Amino acid sequence: MPRQLSNSLLLAATLLAASAAPAADRGGNYAVTGRIAAPGDGGWDYAAIDSATKQVYVTHGDIVVAADVVRNTAKAPFSGIAKGHAAVPIPNRHLLAVTSARDNTVRLFDTETGKELARVPVGNDPDAAYYDASLQRLVVVNAKGGTISLVDPVARKVTGTITLKPGLEAATHDGNTLIVNNEDLSEVETADLRTGKAGPALVLTGCEGPTGLAFDPATGQAISACANHKAAIIDVRHHRLVGLLDIGAGPDTVVVDTRRRVAFIPCGGDGTLVQIALDGGARVIRSIPTEPGARTAALDSDTGAIYLPTADLAPPTTPGGKPQPKPGTFHILVVTSR
Repeated sequence: MPRQLSNSLLLAATLLAASAAPAADRGGNYAVTGRIAAPGDGGWDYAAIDSATKQVYVTHGDIVVAADVVRNTAKAPFSGIAKGHAAVPIPNRHLLAVTSARDNTVRLFDTETGKELARVPVGNDPDAAYYDASLQRLVVVNAKGGTISLVDPVARKVTGTITLKPGLEAATHDGNTLIVNNEDLSEVETADLRTGKAGPALVLTGCEGPTGLAFDPATGQAISACANHKAAIIDVRHHRLVGLLDIGAGPDTVVVDTRRRVAFIPCGGDGTLVQIALDGGARVIRSIPTEPGARTAALDSDTGAIYLPTADLAPPTTPGGKPQPKPGTFHILVVTSR
């Protein structure tokens, strides 16, 4: 065979193999590439990003940290919260909604001034929350109350309540179908966001204490992070458990990058970030070293960067206790594809 033809065939075969390979496998080698020092001591919870302003918000006890990921600086302009869980930027409104667990309210802040504008009463122990752009409502998960509050952040009031079961954790949605983890019952609850009616629950066999949850519209599958080193893959549209993946310890969030066709689960118990391919059957690609305590995350859908809050941890003070964050060490890890 002539060399020129042989080389052409070899090039064609190489290109064909590359196009057939799962996109996530060509998505780059993710690693920790930065660290943003942030104020405040004590525990932290959910993180969220406003991709338009490049601000990452992290609830941190009675404050919310705002990190400018372009300048690599952070401050704490929002305060007075009674145990914050979720800080959710409201698009195009200069508003930040924060769930305040101990007084059962959602606090609304002006993101430009840091001023608290309103306190909206919701259900018992508001925890996770997200903004539904189609409904123009903040969806608030009241963990102990077992209810969902739909909050109009502009009118500053609750416009609907959905009754489910106590023990609720993170929530997401597929169109009008609400999907919520129930940590106590190890199942997912469903509801119709338009009618407010509860739907059937799905038991997550083999998944204990599900916390983090995210949905991938392209595959119609949700990923639920479980306390027993597993991630449950759920076919939402056919209401069935597809399977379980092995992950690390202490997960609390799942983020889905729909552009790059990968998902990530931060596992703070062993300091890893599990990367999952979404296409061709969900599967674990790799575990990326991070730091112990990095159990929640925010994804910038524009750049693909992932931001994980944590702190330097001291050993437990009592046998069987949890490691404690060292004062003055709170920071946000930056994970990017190199």
